[in-house]
Amino acid sequence: MSAIDTVWVLVAAFLVFFMQAGFAMVEAGLTRAKNAGNIVMKNLMDFAVGSLAYWMVGFAIMFGAGSAFFGSSGFFLSGDWSFLGLNVPIEAFWLFQVVFAGTAATIVSGAMAERTRFTGYLIYSAVISAVIYPVVGHWTWGGGWLSQLGSQGFMDFAGSTVVHSVGGWAALAGAIVLGPRIGKYNEDGSINPLPGHSITLAALGVFILWFGWFGFNPGSTLSGTDPAIALIATNTSLAAAAGATLAMLTSWIRYGKPDVSMTLNGTLAGLVGITAGCAFVDIWAAVVIGALSGILVVHGVEFFDRVHVDDAVGAIAVHAVAGAFGTLAVGLFATDGGLFYGGGFEQLLVQLAGVLSVFAWTFGTAYVLFKLLAATIGLRVTPDEETMGLDLGEHGLTAYPDWAPLQPGLGSAHAQAARVSRGQTG
Repeated sequence: MSAIDTVWVLVAAFLVFFMQAGFAMVEAGLTRAKNAGNIVMKNLMDFAVGSLAYWMVGFAIMFGAGSAFFGSSGFFLSGDWSFLGLNVPIEAFWLFQVVFAGTAATIVSGAMAERTRFTGYLIYSAVISAVIYPVVGHWTWGGGWLSQLGSQGFMDFAGSTVVHSVGGWAALAGAIVLGPRIGKYNEDGSINPLPGHSITLAALGVFILWFGWFGFNPGSTLSGTDPAIALIATNTSLAAAAGATLAMLTSWIRYGKPDVSMTLNGTLAGLVGITAGCAFVDIWAAVVIGALSGILVVHGVEFFDRVHVDDAVGAIAVHAVAGAFGTLAVGLFATDGGLFYGGGFEQLLVQLAGVLSVFAWTFGTAYVLFKLLAATIGLRVTPDEETMGLDLGEHGLTAYPDWAPLQPGLGSAHAQAARVSRGQTG
């Protein structure tokens, strides 16, 4: 065991954990004030519930000994893990992995914001952390079948696909099953903007996420003495900068003014896009990947709006689209095996196979899960709760009590929430 490596992995895990605060701020800022309390509650509990599920089941499926498709040993973090050949204690490795699982889970919250029942969301959080995400992780990082494809295996260094696209494809399934928020689309197909209540909070969240990504990507070396850490950190930051700049310019050209929310999402898209190849590409390629991710996210947000998939924060475009692109880009820009470096098409085809298989597994299982929840306990809140806001409807409070407008004649906020919970509207 190496003390330096252990400290590095733990510090990186702490940085990635802090990204949960970043996701909460982005989502809260880009949604309406009447749902802010529900947003932070979901982001807290998807990590809390997901951590327990990952400890009990998920880590064993992801890294336990088993088949090429899933692990089947080491539940509850028990048994001998020496076969992994780690240079850090298993507890440090588990902590680093559970914050990744929490990232995949929390991505879905944004796309399903402002209309999802809290109970259904808790169940989903447990399932993605226990099964959906760990299966993909086993395929790629646990010695599974994707890691054995081609001469080098599926290359996803820190999780453009394994983490971010898993969250993004599950978010797409959830948004489709839920349907759009009330008032988002008109009968003639036109779109009504439902702006978030605090672009300032959203910007704070993006800064937190950018900071946390210095644990996410460099930390995936699992070694505090690996000289690649410097290249990985540089690639990560420059890709974010390029994503922000190109998203800003794209929105400026398309809308006549530089759009703040698109620029924020462009920053995240650059980070997501480079996560797969941050250790495999040169600096110039990282800038190109980040820039193209920033352009893609603007068009991605517009596309999902056009087909009436209501994503309140742009999570699908950021994590699914940019994640898939960044993964494919490894097959082009990787210095060892990339098409542009004389490696031919083999690695690009391996990357494509990985992207498609992860989409099929994640979208398929998440769609079935959300459909089952909708048909049983219910996945969507009532129209009255949605109109009032999920702070009151789901939790009986409001994040901003001084701002909370009350419907005339219905009494206090708590009284209104009680009426809604009993199915009364007056």
